[in-house]
Amino acid sequence: MRVLALLVLSAVAVLRAAAPPVYHLLWFDTEDYIEPSSDDAALRLADELTRRGVRATFKIVGEKARVLEQRGRVDVLRALARHEIGFHAENHSIPPQPAVYLEKLGLLEGAAEFERREGPGYRDLVRIFGVIPSCYGQPGSSWGPQSNLALRKWGINAYMDDGSHVGFDNQPFWYGGILYIFNLGPNTLRADINDPSKLSALLDRYDQTLAALRARGGGVMQTYYHPTEFAATEFWDAVNFSRGANPERSQWKSPSLRTPESREQAYRLFLQFVDHLRASESVRFVTANELRQLMQPRDQLPPLPVARKLADSIDVHEGYSPAEQLLALLDLPPQHVDGPSRRSVSTLTDSGIPRWAFDKAKSDAKDFIQRNGRLPDHVWIGTGIVSLPDFAATLAADPGSGPVPMHRAKLDIEAHVTKNAEQAYNWVIHPKGFAPENLLELGRLQAWTLKPARLK
Repeated sequence: MRVLALLVLSAVAVLRAAAPPVYHLLWFDTEDYIEPSSDDAALRLADELTRRGVRATFKIVGEKARVLEQRGRVDVLRALARHEIGFHAENHSIPPQPAVYLEKLGLLEGAAEFERREGPGYRDLVRIFGVIPSCYGQPGSSWGPQSNLALRKWGINAYMDDGSHVGFDNQPFWYGGILYIFNLGPNTLRADINDPSKLSALLDRYDQTLAALRARGGGVMQTYYHPTEFAATEFWDAVNFSRGANPERSQWKSPSLRTPESREQAYRLFLQFVDHLRASESVRFVTANELRQLMQPRDQLPPLPVARKLADSIDVHEGYSPAEQLLALLDLPPQHVDGPSRRSVSTLTDSGIPRWAFDKAKSDAKDFIQRNGRLPDHVWIGTGIVSLPDFAATLAADPGSGPVPMHRAKLDIEAHVTKNAEQAYNWVIHPKGFAPENLLELGRLQAWTLKPARLK
């Protein structure tokens, strides 16, 4: 009987070890530099998690880090440094916010402006914490695809936030050359820290979500808060910068604070949720950088039969981005390339392109990519234009000899970027009615780089 019991226990252990892994990211937008009690909230959250052996990601605003220095809060800085440090913009909500100043700019101009405006905060985080931030996330819903270029230049290789701008199957994805932990949909769960009666239902929903991810072979979940939520009953920036308001610093107001009883309840409910996650089998807390290390390498190109599927649909095929498929068709080495900077429309009217002319267009496209690190907007056939999607579809359908039949593209990849700008950018800090269609259009152009992130 003793031997049988040992065999049963061993079998159970094997089954548990074989359970598909689920990774949970816990992150905090650490941003309120107006109300000092938010400093204490960040300290307590960091310390409580450290005691539980849970390492979170604290995305810190540049001005918040500087204010902690000015206030002499070495205790807070040390507590945060035990976790992973991310970047959450230079000043978060003071106008103009990132999406506002990026709205009228193209890909390259926007990247340069993002670097100019947000760079001081990035550099101060490096100086104060001695590390390159592991990730970036936009303030509110103020997202712009131009930021990806600047983040790569800084060595920030993950984008972690929430929003509806772009997504892929409610799981992390590669986009713009970095790992996006973004738009996880039902896999984003938060305990209501204001209502104890809702905790039980939330824990049940968490268990159901966990089971669903296990059933599909594992996956990623996330939870996020703001330390200021545990100190105040309203957001610091909504009090001061609502709908584009821009008061002088001397006129800034603190948000309304929680009562001591309300504050303790918030911590209690949050930590009960965390303890439930810790007790869940096969769930592992990870930071943004740790998750990136768990992903399969992204610098592989598909075999030609896969790349030729671009003829029927410009989309992800067998896990490869459209850009990777196009590189394979052009016989270029694996590399990150950004999407085109603007949309073009084919003007070529000939149904058959002379072989020599098409070969020249291919050579021009390869040269452009190698020189600029991005896909061309179009290729030239004499004085006629073939748009990038039509060129990719035509190249994928090329019979290999004789005139090349012109092939019109079906651009399916852009469905992963929302069409609802007003909803995507609905944030109380943005100007009323702010709906920057240009940013979503640029986001669709960069969807050539989009593909799912696969766990190892």
